Amino acid sequence: MRIFAPTRNVAVAVAIAAAVLPRLVVLAAERQSILTAYTEKSDDFARTLVDSGTFGFVAGHPSASTQPLYSFFLVPIYATLGRHWLAVGLAQIGLAAATAVLVYLIGRIVAPRFALLAAVVSTLNPYLIWHDVHINREITDQVVLAAIVLVALRVSRSTTVAGAALLGALAGIAILGNTRLALLPLVLAALLLVESRSIAASIVVVAAAAIVVTPWLVRNDVHVGCFALTTDARALWKANNPKTYETLAGGKWIDDVPQPSSFPPTPEDAAGIFHSTGRYPHVDECAQMRYFEHLATQYIEHHPGGKAKLAAQSARLLWDPRVHETQGRPGKGTWRDEARRVVEPVWAIPVFLAAIAGVAVGANRLFVALAVLLCAYNTLAAMVFAGTTRYRVPFDFLLVLLGAAAIDRYTRSTPAAAPSSVNDSSARRRAASP
Repeated sequence: MRIFAPTRNVAVAVAIAAAVLPRLVVLAAERQSILTAYTEKSDDFARTLVDSGTFGFVAGHPSASTQPLYSFFLVPIYATLGRHWLAVGLAQIGLAAATAVLVYLIGRIVAPRFALLAAVVSTLNPYLIWHDVHINREITDQVVLAAIVLVALRVSRSTTVAGAALLGALAGIAILGNTRLALLPLVLAALLLVESRSIAASIVVVAAAAIVVTPWLVRNDVHVGCFALTTDARALWKANNPKTYETLAGGKWIDDVPQPSSFPPTPEDAAGIFHSTGRYPHVDECAQMRYFEHLATQYIEHHPGGKAKLAAQSARLLWDPRVHETQGRPGKGTWRDEARRVVEPVWAIPVFLAAIAGVAVGANRLFVALAVLLCAYNTLAAMVFAGTTRYRVPFDFLLVLLGAAAIDRYTRSTPAAAPSSVNDSSARRRAASP
Protein backbone atom coordinates (compact mmCIF):
# COMPACT_ATOMS: atom_id res chain seq x y z
CA MET A 1 0.00 0.00 0.00
CA ARG A 2 1.46 3.35 -1.04
CA ILE A 3 1.47 5.88 1.81
CA PHE A 4 1.99 9.62 1.49
CA ALA A 5 5.44 10.22 2.99
CA PRO A 6 6.37 13.90 3.43
CA THR A 7 9.94 14.89 4.08
CA ARG A 8 11.00 15.12 7.70
CA ASN A 9 10.99 18.93 7.70
CA VAL A 10 7.52 19.07 6.17
CA ALA A 11 6.21 16.52 8.66
CA VAL A 12 7.63 18.46 11.60
CA ALA A 13 6.05 21.67 10.28
CA VAL A 14 2.66 19.95 9.92
CA ALA A 15 2.89 18.49 13.45
CA ILE A 16 3.73 21.91 14.89
CA ALA A 17 0.88 23.57 12.98
CA ALA A 18 -1.57 20.92 14.20
CA ALA A 19 -0.52 21.66 17.77
CA VAL A 20 -0.34 25.44 17.56
CA LEU A 21 -3.26 26.60 15.44
CA PRO A 22 -6.23 25.17 17.39
CA ARG A 23 -4.62 26.16 20.68
CA LEU A 24 -4.20 29.72 19.49
CA VAL A 25 -7.94 29.84 18.82
CA VAL A 26 -8.70 28.54 22.32
CA LEU A 27 -6.17 30.91 23.86
CA ALA A 28 -7.82 33.89 22.19
CA ALA A 29 -11.26 32.75 23.33
CA GLU A 30 -10.14 32.03 26.90
CA ARG A 31 -7.79 34.98 27.39
CA GLN A 32 -9.90 36.51 30.16
CA SER A 33 -9.76 33.33 32.27
CA ILE A 34 -6.20 32.12 31.71
CA LEU A 35 -4.90 33.81 34.87
CA THR A 36 -8.13 34.18 36.84
CA ALA A 37 -9.74 30.74 36.76
CA TYR A 38 -8.67 27.10 37.04
CA THR A 39 -5.25 28.13 38.39
CA GLU A 40 -3.38 26.06 40.96
CA LYS A 41 -0.82 26.58 43.70
CA SER A 42 2.19 26.18 41.39
CA ASP A 43 1.21 29.61 40.05
CA ASP A 44 1.24 31.05 43.56
CA PHE A 45 4.66 29.55 44.24
CA ALA A 46 6.06 30.96 41.00
CA ARG A 47 4.77 34.46 41.75
CA THR A 48 6.15 34.42 45.29
CA LEU A 49 9.53 33.18 44.08
CA VAL A 50 9.78 35.93 41.47
CA ASP A 51 8.63 38.64 43.89
CA SER A 52 10.59 37.63 46.99
CA GLY A 53 12.95 34.74 46.27
CA THR A 54 10.91 32.42 48.51
CA PHE A 55 9.48 29.21 47.08
CA GLY A 56 6.20 29.13 48.95
CA PHE A 57 2.87 30.86 49.33
CA VAL A 58 4.16 33.78 51.40
CA ALA A 59 7.50 35.59 51.35
CA GLY A 60 9.78 34.34 54.11
CA HIS A 61 7.86 31.08 54.61
CA PRO A 62 9.34 28.35 52.39
CA SER A 63 7.06 25.46 51.52
CA ALA A 64 7.28 22.04 49.90
CA SER A 65 3.59 21.41 49.50
CA THR A 66 3.76 20.99 45.74
CA GLN A 67 6.07 19.45 43.15
CA PRO A 68 8.31 22.20 41.74
CA LEU A 69 8.73 21.59 37.99
CA TYR A 70 5.72 23.54 36.71
CA SER A 71 6.53 26.47 38.99
CA PHE A 72 10.09 26.44 37.65
CA PHE A 73 8.63 26.56 34.14
CA LEU A 74 6.53 29.61 35.02
CA VAL A 75 9.23 31.52 36.89
CA PRO A 76 11.33 32.65 33.88
CA ILE A 77 8.14 33.66 32.06
CA TYR A 78 6.97 35.80 34.98
CA ALA A 79 10.46 37.21 35.59
CA THR A 80 11.07 38.28 31.98
CA LEU A 81 7.66 38.87 30.41
CA GLY A 82 5.43 39.35 33.43
CA ARG A 83 2.41 37.34 34.46
CA HIS A 84 0.40 37.90 31.29
CA TRP A 85 -2.10 35.56 29.67
CA LEU A 86 -0.41 35.79 26.27
CA ALA A 87 3.04 34.99 27.64
CA VAL A 88 1.80 31.98 29.60
CA GLY A 89 -0.42 30.75 26.79
CA LEU A 90 2.24 30.98 24.10
CA ALA A 91 4.84 29.30 26.29
CA GLN A 92 2.51 26.41 27.00
CA ILE A 93 1.54 26.12 23.35
CA GLY A 94 5.27 25.87 22.69
CA LEU A 95 5.41 22.86 25.02
CA ALA A 96 2.48 21.28 23.18
CA ALA A 97 4.28 21.79 19.87
CA ALA A 98 7.45 20.24 21.30
CA THR A 99 5.42 17.24 22.44
CA ALA A 100 3.94 16.84 18.94
CA VAL A 101 7.44 16.82 17.44
CA LEU A 102 8.64 14.25 19.98
CA VAL A 103 5.65 12.02 19.21
CA TYR A 104 6.50 12.29 15.52
CA LEU A 105 10.12 11.28 16.22
CA ILE A 106 8.95 8.30 18.28
CA GLY A 107 6.58 7.41 15.46
CA ARG A 108 9.49 7.30 13.01
CA ILE A 109 10.84 4.44 15.11
CA VAL A 110 7.67 2.48 15.89
CA ALA A 111 5.40 3.32 12.91
CA PRO A 112 7.55 4.99 10.23
CA ARG A 113 4.84 5.42 7.60
CA PHE A 114 2.28 6.77 10.08
CA ALA A 115 4.50 8.86 12.32
CA LEU A 116 2.95 12.13 11.20
CA LEU A 117 -0.56 10.75 11.61
CA ALA A 118 0.30 9.74 15.18
CA ALA A 119 1.66 13.21 15.98
CA VAL A 120 -1.39 14.97 14.56
CA VAL A 121 -3.97 12.69 16.18
CA SER A 122 -2.17 12.89 19.51
CA THR A 123 -1.96 16.67 19.60
CA LEU A 124 -5.58 17.07 18.47
CA ASN A 125 -6.90 15.45 21.64
CA PRO A 126 -9.84 17.81 22.40
CA TYR A 127 -9.14 17.73 26.13
CA LEU A 128 -5.54 18.79 25.64
CA ILE A 129 -6.38 21.55 23.17
CA TRP A 130 -8.38 23.29 25.90
CA HIS A 131 -6.31 22.19 28.89
CA ASP A 132 -2.90 23.07 27.47
CA VAL A 133 -3.49 26.81 27.32
CA HIS A 134 -4.63 27.10 30.94
CA ILE A 135 -2.42 27.08 34.00
CA ASN A 136 -2.00 23.41 34.88
CA ARG A 137 0.98 21.40 36.00
CA GLU A 138 0.22 18.42 33.69
CA ILE A 139 1.43 20.48 30.72
CA THR A 140 5.01 19.56 31.67
CA ASP A 141 4.25 15.88 32.27
CA GLN A 142 3.52 14.94 28.67
CA VAL A 143 6.56 16.56 27.07
CA VAL A 144 8.90 14.95 29.61
CA LEU A 145 7.25 11.54 29.21
CA ALA A 146 7.53 11.78 25.42
CA ALA A 147 11.22 12.63 25.76
CA ILE A 148 11.69 9.65 28.09
CA VAL A 149 10.08 7.27 25.59
CA LEU A 150 12.16 8.57 22.69
CA VAL A 151 15.42 8.30 24.64
CA ALA A 152 14.49 4.86 26.02
CA LEU A 153 13.91 3.52 22.52
CA ARG A 154 17.21 4.90 21.26
CA VAL A 155 19.21 3.82 24.30
CA SER A 156 17.87 0.28 23.95
CA ARG A 157 19.35 0.12 20.44
CA SER A 158 22.81 1.17 21.54
CA THR A 159 23.33 1.24 25.26
CA THR A 160 25.81 3.89 26.38
CA VAL A 161 26.56 5.49 29.71
CA ALA A 162 25.61 8.89 28.32
CA GLY A 163 22.29 7.58 26.99
CA ALA A 164 21.45 5.87 30.28
CA ALA A 165 22.38 9.02 32.19
CA LEU A 166 20.12 11.12 29.99
CA LEU A 167 17.26 8.67 30.48
CA GLY A 168 17.73 8.77 34.25
CA ALA A 169 17.96 12.57 34.29
CA LEU A 170 14.68 12.82 32.39
CA ALA A 171 13.08 10.43 34.85
CA GLY A 172 14.27 12.66 37.68
CA ILE A 173 12.75 15.70 35.98
CA ALA A 174 9.49 13.77 35.59
CA ILE A 175 9.48 13.11 39.34
CA LEU A 176 9.94 16.81 40.07
CA GLY A 177 6.86 17.43 37.93
CA ASN A 178 4.72 14.61 39.29
CA THR A 179 5.56 12.84 42.53
CA ARG A 180 3.40 9.90 41.45
CA LEU A 181 6.32 9.01 39.17
CA ALA A 182 8.71 8.48 42.10
CA LEU A 183 9.33 4.83 41.12
CA LEU A 184 9.65 5.51 37.38
CA PRO A 185 13.48 5.24 37.35
CA LEU A 186 13.20 1.70 38.71
CA VAL A 187 10.72 0.78 35.97
CA LEU A 188 13.00 2.18 33.27
CA ALA A 189 16.07 0.54 34.78
CA ALA A 190 14.34 -2.85 34.87
CA LEU A 191 13.22 -2.51 31.26
CA LEU A 192 16.71 -1.52 30.17
CA LEU A 193 18.20 -4.43 32.09
CA VAL A 194 15.90 -6.92 30.35
CA GLU A 195 16.47 -5.39 26.93
CA SER A 196 20.22 -4.71 27.02
CA ARG A 197 21.29 -7.01 29.86
CA SER A 198 23.48 -4.17 31.09
CA ILE A 199 23.48 -3.91 34.87
CA ALA A 200 25.74 -0.87 34.68
CA ALA A 201 23.31 1.03 32.42
CA SER A 202 20.43 0.27 34.77
CA ILE A 203 22.41 1.53 37.74
CA VAL A 204 23.29 4.70 35.83
CA VAL A 205 19.58 5.35 35.13
CA VAL A 206 18.70 5.20 38.83
CA ALA A 207 21.79 7.18 39.87
CA ALA A 208 21.14 9.97 37.35
CA ALA A 209 17.53 10.29 38.50
CA ALA A 210 18.73 10.50 42.10
CA ILE A 211 21.26 13.20 41.20
CA VAL A 212 18.50 15.32 39.64
CA VAL A 213 16.04 14.88 42.50
CA THR A 214 18.41 15.08 45.48
CA PRO A 215 18.97 18.88 45.44
CA TRP A 216 15.23 19.35 45.82
CA LEU A 217 15.11 16.87 48.71
CA VAL A 218 18.02 18.64 50.41
CA ARG A 219 16.35 22.01 49.90
CA ASN A 220 13.21 20.72 51.60
CA ASP A 221 15.23 19.26 54.46
CA VAL A 222 17.11 22.52 55.02
CA HIS A 223 14.32 25.05 54.51
CA VAL A 224 11.19 23.09 55.49
CA GLY A 225 12.50 20.42 57.83
CA CYS A 226 12.07 17.08 56.10
CA PHE A 227 13.81 15.10 53.36
CA ALA A 228 10.74 14.68 51.14
CA LEU A 229 9.54 15.24 47.59
CA THR A 230 6.43 17.01 48.83
CA THR A 231 4.80 17.58 52.19
CA ASP A 232 1.28 17.52 50.76
CA ALA A 233 0.31 14.18 52.30
CA ARG A 234 -3.13 15.60 53.04
CA ALA A 235 -3.92 14.91 49.36
CA LEU A 236 -3.02 11.27 49.98
CA TRP A 237 -5.40 11.20 52.93
CA LYS A 238 -8.15 12.86 50.88
CA ALA A 239 -7.80 9.98 48.40
CA ASN A 240 -7.76 7.33 51.15
CA ASN A 241 -10.38 7.70 53.84
CA PRO A 242 -13.93 6.43 54.54
CA LYS A 243 -15.53 9.48 52.89
CA THR A 244 -13.62 9.41 49.61
CA TYR A 245 -15.67 6.86 47.70
CA GLU A 246 -19.04 8.51 48.30
CA THR A 247 -17.55 11.95 47.60
CA LEU A 248 -16.30 10.86 44.18
CA ALA A 249 -19.45 8.85 43.46
CA GLY A 250 -21.48 11.97 44.21
CA GLY A 251 -19.75 13.93 41.46
CA LYS A 252 -17.29 15.78 43.67
CA TRP A 253 -13.50 15.68 43.80
CA ILE A 254 -11.16 14.65 46.63
CA ASP A 255 -10.76 18.32 47.59
CA ASP A 256 -14.42 18.14 48.66
CA VAL A 257 -13.84 15.29 51.14
CA PRO A 258 -15.13 16.55 54.53
CA GLN A 259 -12.30 17.45 56.90
CA PRO A 260 -12.62 17.69 60.68
CA SER A 261 -12.29 21.21 62.05
CA SER A 262 -9.52 19.94 64.31
CA PHE A 263 -7.16 19.51 61.36
CA PRO A 264 -4.31 22.04 61.39
CA PRO A 265 -4.22 24.69 58.66
CA THR A 266 -2.31 23.79 55.52
CA PRO A 267 0.32 26.20 54.15
CA GLU A 268 -2.33 27.30 51.64
CA ASP A 269 -4.79 27.94 54.48
CA ALA A 270 -2.13 29.87 56.35
CA ALA A 271 -1.48 32.00 53.27
CA GLY A 272 -5.18 32.85 53.11
CA ILE A 273 -5.13 33.87 56.76
CA PHE A 274 -2.02 35.97 56.18
CA HIS A 275 -3.48 37.82 53.19
CA SER A 276 -6.68 38.62 55.09
CA THR A 277 -5.24 39.42 58.55
CA GLY A 278 -1.53 40.02 58.06
CA ARG A 279 -0.76 37.20 60.51
CA TYR A 280 0.87 33.96 59.39
CA PRO A 281 -0.07 31.10 61.73
CA HIS A 282 2.51 28.48 62.66
CA VAL A 283 2.53 25.56 60.22
CA ASP A 284 4.63 22.44 60.69
CA GLU A 285 4.49 20.94 57.21
CA CYS A 286 6.64 17.95 58.07
CA ALA A 287 4.54 17.00 61.09
CA GLN A 288 1.41 17.32 58.96
CA MET A 289 2.98 15.14 56.27
CA ARG A 290 3.72 12.35 58.74
CA TYR A 291 0.29 12.68 60.35
CA PHE A 292 -1.68 12.40 57.12
CA GLU A 293 0.53 9.63 55.78
CA HIS A 294 -0.27 7.74 58.99
CA LEU A 295 -4.01 8.33 58.59
CA ALA A 296 -3.97 7.14 54.97
CA THR A 297 -1.92 4.06 55.85
CA GLN A 298 -4.24 3.22 58.73
CA TYR A 299 -7.26 3.42 56.44
CA ILE A 300 -5.68 1.09 53.88
CA GLU A 301 -4.64 -1.39 56.57
CA HIS A 302 -7.93 -1.43 58.45
CA HIS A 303 -10.34 -1.08 55.50
CA PRO A 304 -8.93 -3.27 52.70
CA GLY A 305 -12.39 -3.78 51.22
CA GLY A 306 -13.07 -0.06 51.13
CA LYS A 307 -9.66 0.57 49.59
CA ALA A 308 -10.33 -2.09 46.93
CA LYS A 309 -13.54 -0.26 45.98
CA LEU A 310 -11.68 3.04 45.86
CA ALA A 311 -8.95 1.53 43.70
CA ALA A 312 -11.48 0.15 41.21
CA GLN A 313 -13.32 3.49 41.15
CA SER A 314 -10.08 5.39 40.50
CA ALA A 315 -9.07 3.06 37.66
CA ARG A 316 -12.50 3.48 36.07
CA LEU A 317 -12.36 7.28 36.33
CA LEU A 318 -8.85 7.28 34.90
CA TRP A 319 -9.79 5.27 31.80
CA ASP A 320 -13.30 6.58 31.21
CA PRO A 321 -13.25 8.01 27.65
CA ARG A 322 -15.59 10.73 28.88
CA VAL A 323 -14.04 13.60 30.80
CA HIS A 324 -14.59 13.21 34.52
CA GLU A 325 -17.25 15.75 35.44
CA THR A 326 -17.21 17.11 38.97
CA GLN A 327 -19.64 19.53 40.52
CA GLY A 328 -16.95 22.21 40.54
CA ARG A 329 -15.86 21.67 36.94
CA PRO A 330 -15.19 24.75 34.81
CA GLY A 331 -17.97 25.59 32.38
CA LYS A 332 -20.57 23.50 34.19
CA GLY A 333 -23.89 23.47 32.36
CA THR A 334 -22.43 24.95 29.17
CA TRP A 335 -21.29 23.59 25.81
CA ARG A 336 -18.19 22.33 27.58
CA ASP A 337 -20.23 19.58 29.22
CA GLU A 338 -21.32 18.35 25.80
CA ALA A 339 -17.71 18.36 24.72
CA ARG A 340 -16.81 16.29 27.76
CA ARG A 341 -19.56 13.75 27.10
CA VAL A 342 -19.44 13.58 23.30
CA VAL A 343 -16.41 15.19 21.65
CA GLU A 344 -13.73 13.66 23.88
CA PRO A 345 -15.14 10.10 23.59
CA VAL A 346 -15.28 10.48 19.80
CA TRP A 347 -11.52 11.00 19.95
CA ALA A 348 -10.72 8.61 22.80
CA ILE A 349 -12.70 5.47 21.95
CA PRO A 350 -11.08 4.86 18.52
CA VAL A 351 -7.68 5.59 20.07
CA PHE A 352 -8.30 3.08 22.85
CA LEU A 353 -9.40 0.40 20.37
CA ALA A 354 -6.45 1.05 18.07
CA ALA A 355 -4.07 0.84 21.04
CA ILE A 356 -5.51 -2.55 21.99
CA ALA A 357 -4.89 -3.67 18.41
CA GLY A 358 -1.30 -2.43 18.66
CA VAL A 359 -0.72 -4.54 21.75
CA ALA A 360 -2.44 -7.56 20.17
CA VAL A 361 -0.33 -7.58 17.02
CA GLY A 362 2.84 -6.92 19.00
CA ALA A 363 4.00 -4.10 16.79
CA ASN A 364 7.53 -3.07 17.84
CA ARG A 365 8.01 -5.33 20.84
CA LEU A 366 10.09 -2.90 22.91
CA PHE A 367 7.70 0.01 22.44
CA VAL A 368 4.69 -2.18 23.28
CA ALA A 369 6.42 -3.28 26.49
CA LEU A 370 7.34 0.30 27.39
CA ALA A 371 3.87 1.68 26.64
CA VAL A 372 2.12 -1.07 28.59
CA LEU A 373 4.47 -0.63 31.54
CA LEU A 374 3.96 3.13 31.65
CA CYS A 375 0.17 2.89 31.35
CA ALA A 376 0.07 0.14 33.98
CA TYR A 377 2.26 2.24 36.28
CA ASN A 378 -0.03 5.24 35.84
CA THR A 379 -3.07 3.07 36.58
CA LEU A 380 -1.52 1.65 39.75
CA ALA A 381 -0.58 5.17 40.86
CA ALA A 382 -4.18 6.26 40.33
CA MET A 383 -5.41 3.28 42.34
CA VAL A 384 -3.15 4.31 45.23
CA PHE A 385 -4.01 8.01 45.04
CA ALA A 386 -6.93 9.01 42.79
CA GLY A 387 -7.82 8.77 39.12
CA THR A 388 -9.31 11.29 36.75
CA THR A 389 -9.00 12.35 33.10
CA ARG A 390 -6.25 14.92 33.61
CA TYR A 391 -4.00 12.27 35.13
CA ARG A 392 -4.40 10.06 32.05
CA VAL A 393 -4.05 12.49 29.15
CA PRO A 394 -0.26 12.98 29.52
CA PHE A 395 0.02 9.26 28.68
CA ASP A 396 -2.48 9.24 25.80
CA PHE A 397 0.20 9.74 23.16
CA LEU A 398 1.35 6.19 23.97
CA LEU A 399 -2.06 4.87 22.96
CA VAL A 400 -2.01 6.83 19.71
CA LEU A 401 1.44 5.45 18.87
CA LEU A 402 0.32 1.90 19.64
CA GLY A 403 -2.57 2.37 17.22
CA ALA A 404 -0.27 3.84 14.57
CA ALA A 405 2.09 0.89 14.95
CA ALA A 406 -0.82 -1.51 14.45
CA ILE A 407 -1.92 0.28 11.28
CA ASP A 408 1.66 0.33 10.04
CA ARG A 409 2.03 -3.41 10.50
CA TYR A 410 -1.36 -4.16 8.98
CA THR A 411 -0.70 -2.12 5.83
CA ARG A 412 2.71 -3.71 5.42
CA SER A 413 1.16 -7.17 5.55
CA THR A 414 -1.59 -6.30 3.03
CA PRO A 415 -0.58 -7.59 -0.42
CA ALA A 416 -0.51 -5.10 -3.24
CA ALA A 417 -3.51 -5.14 -5.51
CA ALA A 418 -3.24 -7.71 -8.30
CA PRO A 419 -2.96 -6.34 -11.84
CA SER A 420 -6.21 -6.26 -13.79
CA SER A 421 -6.92 -8.91 -16.42
CA VAL A 422 -6.65 -6.24 -19.13
CA ASN A 423 -3.18 -5.29 -17.93
CA ASP A 424 -2.27 -8.98 -17.67
CA SER A 425 -3.29 -9.72 -21.24
CA SER A 426 -1.54 -6.59 -22.51
CA ALA A 427 1.61 -7.63 -20.76
CA ARG A 428 1.42 -11.11 -22.26
CA ARG A 429 0.95 -9.71 -25.77
CA ARG A 430 3.96 -7.44 -25.34
CA ALA A 431 6.03 -10.34 -24.09
CA ALA A 432 4.96 -12.54 -27.04
CA SER A 433 5.60 -9.89 -29.69
CA PRO A 434 8.99 -9.98 -31.49
